[in-house]
Amino acid sequence: MLTTLKNISLKQFNTFNIDAKANVFYNATSIHELKEAIRLVKENKQELLILGGGSNILFKSDFEGAIVHPKIEGIEVLAQTDDCTTIKVGAGVEWDKLVEHTVNLGLGGLENLSLIPGSVGASPIQNIGAYGVEAKDSIEKVHGIYLDNLEPFEIDNSDCKFGYRDSIFKNELKGKVIITHVVYKLSKKPKLITHYGNLEDELEKLGGVSLQNVRNAVINIRNAKLPDPEELGNAGSFFKNPIVEVTLVKQISEQFDNFPFYPVSDKLVKLPAGWLIDQCGWKGKRIGNVGVHKNQALVLINYGGATGEEVINLAHDIRQSVLQRFNIPLEMEVNMV
Repeated sequence: MLTTLKNISLKQFNTFNIDAKANVFYNATSIHELKEAIRLVKENKQELLILGGGSNILFKSDFEGAIVHPKIEGIEVLAQTDDCTTIKVGAGVEWDKLVEHTVNLGLGGLENLSLIPGSVGASPIQNIGAYGVEAKDSIEKVHGIYLDNLEPFEIDNSDCKFGYRDSIFKNELKGKVIITHVVYKLSKKPKLITHYGNLEDELEKLGGVSLQNVRNAVINIRNAKLPDPEELGNAGSFFKNPIVEVTLVKQISEQFDNFPFYPVSDKLVKLPAGWLIDQCGWKGKRIGNVGVHKNQALVLINYGGATGEEVINLAHDIRQSVLQRFNIPLEMEVNMV
């Protein structure tokens, strides 16, 4: 049965721990309940917001419309071969629980994405990525329903238009669909990716390369660098790592030794936004209820009681300083509502 809550605080539904309120909140645990919730929103002519794990959203103020929270659970094995296992996962499954489950089964593909907050339904939208791996590398299909007619859809990986933290769901299909399930194809004989960041050093401490050790190494690194949202409200990486022309990197390299960058093509490279922010003096800085994390400048923090506007003002000041010093515009990864 569809659960309906009114005038509810959203603090527990967003990892920034912003205490905004919603007029109506529908908790849908099945496709049938999702459809019922959307029908009610349409009948009442309310503004609709689909809210998953709340790990990539910043509420600027109270939400006057209706929030639909897809909480579809379940992990189903669809097919198996000697090399691969294909699974269908409910959009409401907690992302790291899925990663833990697949690693315990000896299935590779998601281990580098360990400890990323949020739900499975967000993985194709954001094309979440970390340590040299992206969700698109394992996603086979995405299932959901169209909001206008409540009809089901199935989109193959090749039609999802995946890019760096991007997909068709953030562009052409934004505000037009709800994801209900994601299908992943995982390897029984995984080729483990360990060359990114300081994974290799951490793996050596753990006794060598294995599927479980890669997951443990990622968890250890993330725990050391990133704050727990249960203790300090945050949405993980607040800005995207900018992709710029090689010529700009050459200019910056003349001023800084050991300037970090990652080639994307012959003409483009990806820069670590955290490094750029750190060079502008923001790392560890606090302004009232908000600040920049002391171990990772890419993470903005709610120390308690912050409003969305406070976070936005801090983000604006950071963007301006990076633009002024490096002539590089930072793009926010977090969605503002």
